[in-house]
This record gives sequence, C-alpha cells and structure tokens, in this order.
Amino acid sequence: MTMTDPIADLLTRIRNASSALHKNVEIPASKIKNEIVRVLKEEGYIENSEIIKAEPQDVLKVYLKYTPENKPVIINLSRISKPGLRKYSSSKSVPQVMGGLGIAILSTPKGILTDRQAKRENIGGEVLCYVW
Repeated sequence: MTMTDPIADLLTRIRNASSALHKNVEIPASKIKNEIVRVLKEEGYIENSEIIKAEPQDVLKVYLKYTPENKPVIINLSRISKPGLRKYSSSKSVPQVMGGLGIAILSTPKGILTDRQAKRENIGGEVLCYVW
C-alpha cells in the first residue's frame, strides 16, 4: 500500500513517540521530511536528527526533546494542508500560531521555512503544519 500523506505520517510518528516518552523515533526518509525535521531542530522542538542509510529507503532518526520534568517539548503537531485540500497563504496572510508561541511550517519557493522566516523573506507558500 502506498502512503498518501507522508508528512502526516511524520507528524503522527513524532506525536506518538513523544507522548510515549520515547528517546527517538525512526521514519522513512525523504527530502521534505528531512527539511521539516531541520526546522523543528532549529526552532528547538527536537534534540537532533540523523539519516541512516538503508535499503530500500533511508531512515530518518529523530531524537526527541523533553523538559527537565520529563514532559515532551512538542505539545502538538497538526497537519494543515492535506493532499485532498491544500492550504496556501500569501506573504501578507502567513498564519501566526498560538499568538506567536508556536510555529507554522511552510513550503515556499525558497524551501521549507517557519512563519517568521516567511514573513521576513516576504513570501507565502503552502502551510504544511502547526507546531507548539
């Protein structure tokens, strides 16, 4: 069976692993997933990630981050633009998540960016997901 929404799969795996307090989670790798994980790391939502070479597909290993009280740093990940219903945003209407406490991850002509980076670059794009 082919996967119709690999980004939703990535978000679900991270959400499930962090709620189960796992140290890391392995996800089938792809360029877009790697970019989303890179943004999560830059924004401090995950500890680290690495790509493990494997056949037939490389594996993206994501190391999850927890507070000193052992609570997951990621409270929620929600998919916004779905394969059946794409959500786009112009540079002027880039969404703000939780009044700026969370981030929106967008797919733009300049690559995968956060809502703040997209506003700074003055570009819009497809709103992939919200993280807080």
